[in-house]
Amino acid sequence: MEETPKTALAHFLLFTFLLSPIAANASDITQQLHRPLSSANWQQSRDDADSLLRIGEQQYRSGNANKTINSCLQALEIYHSIGDFRAKGLTYELLAKAYIQQEKFKEGEDALRRRLAIARDTKDFQAQIFALNNIAAILLQQGETVAAGRTVQEALTIAQGVKNIEGQGLSLSNLGLVTARLGDYNKAIKLYETALTYRRQKGDATGEANTLNNLGEAYLAAGNYQDTIGTYGAAMRMAKMNSDRTNQLRAIDGLVKAHSSVGRTERAFELLQQRLIIAQELQNLPEQLKSFESYAQLYEQLGNYTTARNFYERAIAIANTLEYTKQELVLKDRLTKLQNKRN
Repeated sequence: MEETPKTALAHFLLFTFLLSPIAANASDITQQLHRPLSSANWQQSRDDADSLLRIGEQQYRSGNANKTINSCLQALEIYHSIGDFRAKGLTYELLAKAYIQQEKFKEGEDALRRRLAIARDTKDFQAQIFALNNIAAILLQQGETVAAGRTVQEALTIAQGVKNIEGQGLSLSNLGLVTARLGDYNKAIKLYETALTYRRQKGDATGEANTLNNLGEAYLAAGNYQDTIGTYGAAMRMAKMNSDRTNQLRAIDGLVKAHSSVGRTERAFELLQQRLIIAQELQNLPEQLKSFESYAQLYEQLGNYTTARNFYERAIAIANTLEYTKQELVLKDRLTKLQNKRN
């Protein structure tokens, strides 16, 4: 949803903060949940819960948050009954991401704090680092910038204490987000550059692309379009090479904004076409919605109201299918204003 620059930035930061650094695939989850079986009944219950969690991950990747939540809640019930705290922690992590996708931030924060509590009980320092970073994302989205900064700093302190390179890179990158929100873009840029050294040291291609996207956002906010385009371009190429669709789409979004800002609309449309193709290949309706909305906004800026209307209508149809009520209302309001421009 991009009704105002401030709202757009909040939404943008949230998904960058929450999803990119810790996304796990189904095979990762299966490996992390493995432990010796104590009985045939325990094994069957465990298999059922693991299956629900794998399905939930697939549902989340397809943009179906409602089904993800249902799968996670069923899995949690089973993991609780067999006393598997580690698996519960991983399930709360996925549940939080699904709630955030639905903009249910209170529920998302609750799931993340439960994840953090389990990580502390099990002395899982890496999980603590990730959970704290994600909680900070919620705080930042809610405008609690100072509290978000404290939370990220706690994560960074833990990461430094246990010499966790990945955690240091993630926390420094997110500390840059907090600093950028406070308007100190030069300091944010320095934090991102430091974060990049850790992410490259770790060989974390996804993390590096994420931080490059953060850096591109800072350059864009500072009005440095040349470095904005170069940095987002590097992020897009790295993400594409590693099949990292999340960061690839985000880099495209940044490039569209940058090129549009300097009147390079032809390049912006080329990038939007790439974006829509990726979203359709993924069969990800939320990303298709974003693509149609971006098309509509760009055509509206150019004064091509007929084509803009067509794309707004397509975006509204998807928002209705996804039951994104708030976004559907915003899009309908924009369409009404657009029709008034034509009259």
